[in-house]
Amino acid sequence: MPEQFPLELKSKHLEKAKQLQIFPQDIQEHFILGTGKGGQKINKTANCVVLKHQPTGVMIRCQQHREQSKNRLTAYRLLIEKMEEILNWKHSEKAKKRFKIRKQKQRRSKKAKEKIGAAKRERATLKETRKPISFDARE
Repeated sequence: MPEQFPLELKSKHLEKAKQLQIFPQDIQEHFILGTGKGGQKINKTANCVVLKHQPTGVMIRCQQHREQSKNRLTAYRLLIEKMEEILNWKHSEKAKKRFKIRKQKQRRSKKAKEKIGAAKRERATLKETRKPISFDARE
């Protein structure tokens, strides 16, 4: 039986790790001093987590939270997601989201614009027939 991860990951991430064959013994973990804003707390505590997946050489550095434990959890999650993106780049969730956004931002073709315009004109003529007949009050 393979080793367990050193912290509690969600079942979704554990399944992904199992599918991608990411094992805890292949991950090297370091805790280093953080950088950036935060003053004394950042300068004196090693709350930044660095994970390295030995077989592939993929490194993740996480300092999103003040607590080391939260950074560690986030780093493992990010490592699994990054490995999924590298190994299954066509079927990964991030790739699907990126494709969806790219498709939404893509400009419509000339033919598609003409088709939409024709549908709008047809709808407008239909609405024209529904307008109430105005009676002149003077008659």
